Amino acid sequence: MAHANDDGYLFDNQRTEAGQRFTAMSELFDPVTFRHLAAVGVTEGWHCWEVGAGSPGVPAWLAARTGAAGRVLATDIDTVWLEPDAPYEVALHDVAAEEPPPGPFDLVHARLVLVHVPERAAALAAMVRALRPGGVLVLEDADPALQPLSCLDEHGPAERLANRLRRGSRELLARRGADLAFGRTLPRLLREAGLTDVAADAYFPVTSPACDALEAATVRQLRDRLVEAGLATEAEIEEHLANVTAGRLDLTMAPLISAWGRKPGGDR
Repeated sequence: MAHANDDGYLFDNQRTEAGQRFTAMSELFDPVTFRHLAAVGVTEGWHCWEVGAGSPGVPAWLAARTGAAGRVLATDIDTVWLEPDAPYEVALHDVAAEEPPPGPFDLVHARLVLVHVPERAAALAAMVRALRPGGVLVLEDADPALQPLSCLDEHGPAERLANRLRRGSRELLARRGADLAFGRTLPRLLREAGLTDVAADAYFPVTSPACDALEAATVRQLRDRLVEAGLATEAEIEEHLANVTAGRLDLTMAPLISAWGRKPGGDR
C-alpha cells in the first residue's frame, strides 16, 4: 500500500501476516467497495487505476466488470500479492512520490491507502490529475479516531487488554505519519480538489470472524514493534491472541468512510 520504509508504512507486504490481513480485509470490505464502484457506473470499456491495490480482489473485480474493451491498472509499492498473469496490468508505483501512470482514467480508486501516506495531499492531487474529464475518484479510508475501541463492550479484563493493544497499534501508526482522523475529511478534500457530485457513506463492522482474523494477523505483524516501543509485553500479546483465537471477544474495526466525486467536464 502507501509508503515504503521503516519510518512510513507499518505493514510490510513481504510478511506472511500481510496475506492474512489482505484476506480478512477483502472479506470485510470488498462487498462495500464493489457496491460503490457499481453505483458510480463502472462498466464495459472503462479504464481504471487501482491505487495501492495490495491484493487481487478489487482489480480482478474491475477487470471482470470492464471486460476486454477496458483497461485495469493495479499499482503498489510492493506487488508481491498481485497476480502477474491476471487479466489486469500490474506495476510498481508510489502514488505519493511519482507522477501518475499514463491515462487518462475513467475511474481512480484507492482503499486504505491515503490514511498511511504522510504526503497524502500530493497523492490525492496525482489521482485527480489522472482522471479524464467526467471521470470518477472513489476514496475509501479508515477513521480510527472516530471509533478508537477494539471492543465496544469493555466489560472485562480481556476487553480492556484488547482496547489497550489497539491504542498501542494506533500510536505506532501515528508515529509513522498516519492521520487517524483522516477518513472524515474525504468529502471536503474531494470538493477542495475541484470534484463535483461529491457524496460519502461509512461502513462499521461490529463483530465477525473476519474481524477476529484481521485482529490476529495485525497483532502478530506488529508484536515486535509493540514490545520494542514499550506498548505491550510478550505475555500480554500472547494472552490477547489466545482470547481472539478462543472467540471470547466481540472485535470491531475502525469505520471505513467511502467518498466519491466526479472531475468536471466530459459526457458522464
